[in-house]
Amino acid sequence: MTFVVTEKCIRCKYTDCVEVCPVDCFHEGPNFLVINPEECIDCNLCVDHCPVDAIYAEDDLPESQHEFIAINERLSQKWPIINTKKDQATDADKWAKIDYKKKYLEE
Repeated sequence: MTFVVTEKCIRCKYTDCVEVCPVDCFHEGPNFLVINPEECIDCNLCVDHCPVDAIYAEDDLPESQHEFIAINERLSQKWPIINTKKDQATDADKWAKIDYKKKYLEE
């Protein structure tokens, strides 16, 4: 099992979760974070540190978010590792309240 970053992260990209990851499995894109499933050790530390509840265990992933398993896997091969907290986008709090954001994902 691995953990998966879901649609809720798009355009928020809070990075609280990356600081607690003991294996640096997070990767950063222009407006989204992903988890490399090959690197994730299933420690669960990141889940409680995500202020928008965007991270799920693969087994607990809502049906509507299943496509993010493949998205995390694919983009983690493309994007650089992030392991240090950064300032979130200036409008992150606004985007945190918006659902159905996949169309805004920048690859």
